[in-house]
Amino acid sequence: MESWLLFALLSAVFAAATSILAKIGIKGVDSNLATAIRTVVITVFAWGIVWAQGTIKSLTHLNKTTWIFLILSGLATGLSWLFYFRALQLGEASKVVPIDKLSLVLAVVMAVVFLQEKLSWPTIVGSILITGGVLVMAVWK
Repeated sequence: MESWLLFALLSAVFAAATSILAKIGIKGVDSNLATAIRTVVITVFAWGIVWAQGTIKSLTHLNKTTWIFLILSGLATGLSWLFYFRALQLGEASKVVPIDKLSLVLAVVMAVVFLQEKLSWPTIVGSILITGGVLVMAVWK
């Protein structure tokens, strides 16, 4: 198995666990407070890995463009988490999670528009199927 595939599968497993753990953890807690607590845990965890690996030295070599786009990515992540936790607090995980996964289809569209990536037929068909699946799972009554 290629390493990127292993990491992608592990990401999916932990993302699924995140949704269920978050749904259980936010009962009776403000969703923004829950997001803040989660963010502190992630921040300590991520910086701990950077320190342990010794890659903290690379921090001084980042250029302005890298800083800008990493900061924008962080802001987008923060907004995503705030909205996701609020949606989980208000709705059923089995409905919120599929809608959240529309991010996959949106990322494909953005990759084509902003990164000039080429679409393949499997990607087009898969994106259509994902969108259809989301509609069936989360919206269809």
